[in-house]
Amino acid sequence: MPKLWSETIEAHRRDVRVAILDTAAALVFEHGLRAVTMSQIAEQAGIGRATLYKYFPDVDAILHAWHARQIEAHLQQLTQMREGAGDPRQRLVAVLTGYAHIARHTRGHDAELGRFLHPHAQVSDAQHQLHEMVRALIADAADCGVVREDIAPEELASYCLHALTAAADSPSPTGLERLVGLTLSAMTSPPPSAPAKSHKLGTNTHGHHPHG
Repeated sequence: MPKLWSETIEAHRRDVRVAILDTAAALVFEHGLRAVTMSQIAEQAGIGRATLYKYFPDVDAILHAWHARQIEAHLQQLTQMREGAGDPRQRLVAVLTGYAHIARHTRGHDAELGRFLHPHAQVSDAQHQLHEMVRALIADAADCGVVREDIAPEELASYCLHALTAAADSPSPTGLERLVGLTLSAMTSPPPSAPAKSHKLGTNTHGHHPHG
């Protein structure tokens, strides 16, 4: 097969696949997870059912493929933010802010769809990659003295990602920025100092009991 023709066919297949994924996601967001059929997807995507089944065996497979594409895009976006920033603190701020925006952007996803997608292995793998990215950024920032060192970077990474899931409920970009700032503040605060020892009740400053 000529190379040009082969590339044209491959591009066509990619376009069809994208149309299937986008159509299925739109239908699920509109009608709900279990209200969408393969026939609906084929009709809305403008392809035949036989063609659709050549790409995917069922709706579940389509949605997992759509979610994998979303995850990959989000990780690429965060990677670009990390590489486009300057010093270690700026890189950390960029990635945490980007993650918070992603959490807020995806908050409107159907709850049933979220429960269906998140136990999947691809989600666990993406969470591991994200945690490792944030852990490495925190470790770099700690080496430069801009992040506290009394807590391991692994723990701080888990704290950040859990804290910033609250961005899903943020009503505005301003609220999101406050949340990111609060999270960063917790990581840059010095460790609490030990409380001052108090004198025993009934003693004077020299440690003697006062005369009655």
